[in-house]
Order: sequence, then C-alpha cells, then structure tokens
Amino acid sequence: QVQLVESGGGSVQAGGSLRLSCAASGYSGSPYCMAWFRQAPGKEREWVARFYFTSGSEAYADSVKGRFTTSRDGAENTLYLQMNSVTPEDTAMYYCASTPLGADSCLTSRLKYWGQGTQVTVSL
Repeated sequence: QVQLVESGGGSVQAGGSLRLSCAASGYSGSPYCMAWFRQAPGKEREWVARFYFTSGSEAYADSVKGRFTTSRDGAENTLYLQMNSVTPEDTAMYYCASTPLGADSCLTSRLKYWGQGTQVTVSL
C-alpha cells in the first residue's frame, strides 16, 4: 500500500524559507509524477508544483514560480518543496500527491495517493 507522509511545515516570517518533504513508501519502483497542492482556509485546493520522476522535469503554478522549487532525493521516492521568499498568501495546508505505477499522466484526476498534509503559516 502506497503511503505519502509530508513533513517540514511550520511557522515562518514573510521573506523566509521553508522546505517541505514528502516521503512515499510502498512503491515497487518510482511513481511517474508527484505533485504539491495547497489549500488555505475558505479557499479551493490549488495546485503548486509537480515533478516528473522519469524525466526530472518540473512545473510550477504562476503564484510560486521563481520562489518555490522541487527536488528529489536521488535514492528514495522523496520529493522536496523548497519555499523561498514566502508571503502570508502562502499560508495553507500543503499536500503531496502521486500517481500509481504505470501512469503516464500527471493530471490531478490521475493522482491516486494523497498525504495528510503539513501546515505552513507565514506571518508578517
């Protein structure tokens, strides 16, 4: 059974940095793709970034482009989200998600596994 566990959330001041981790276990191999989402209170879930394990390519939402980056632990199915120059608008619960083995798309509808989330709070 695949499980995703996020960690690294916390409180940070505006302009600071935080690194989130998402550890995936239970895969007999690597997922096609892992992604980060966030949801602020009273708002809809928002896609943040995705990372393609097969190619190493990445994609980011405009709201975080240039400030957030993803990376992978080379030996493990662990995805990181480096958050720099954070603002109060980045305050949210952050979730990671991943595709099942054999997937060939990273569309949200194809993300089968989801973590429980880690809270990020940015203060002025």
